Amino acid sequence: IDSHEEIAVSPEDDVEVRRTTLANYSSDTRVIDVTSFAEVVLNTPAADEAHPAFSKLFIETELLPDRNAIICSRRPRARGEQPPCLFHLMLLQGEETGRASFETDRAQFLGRGRDAAAPMAMETPTLSNSQGSVLDPAIAIRRTVTLKPGQSARITLVTGSALTRPALIALIEKYQDQSIADRVFELAWT
Repeated sequence: IDSHEEIAVSPEDDVEVRRTTLANYSSDTRVIDVTSFAEVVLNTPAADEAHPAFSKLFIETELLPDRNAIICSRRPRARGEQPPCLFHLMLLQGEETGRASFETDRAQFLGRGRDAAAPMAMETPTLSNSQGSVLDPAIAIRRTVTLKPGQSARITLVTGSALTRPALIALIEKYQDQSIADRVFELAWT
């Protein structure tokens, strides 16, 4: 199995695009689970560094399974505050097996006494699909791809932010089109 990853930041939108191409050069059919994982802050670095546990208490997560996406938002702590929103989505070009699964609870993903180098989630067939207010938020999406001999598949991860929920939903809809993600890489060359 050959893996090639490209990363670009869009000059047009507040998004990062990661594109991974997997190619099966063996003579056997391979079934591969692809799982993303990131921790969520949605605060200034200074605020997160000063009180990381307190800062995470204000994050809410929401799954959009029909869009293969997760939304994270920060509950306002003061009247008139407009905290940013975050989304993470995974697109798959290839033969998918099963359905996408999601995780937004870091403790559930890692497991007791484990870390990101050997998370418990990698030993389970699907993620828990948790959402809502969790003590320690994270974003993880798993999709399973089947690669026959000589086949390849492309997995695209898009992570972005916006100041309002409607703007965030618009970005999620925009990046459902694989050609938009491809455009980010084309613009990166210029």
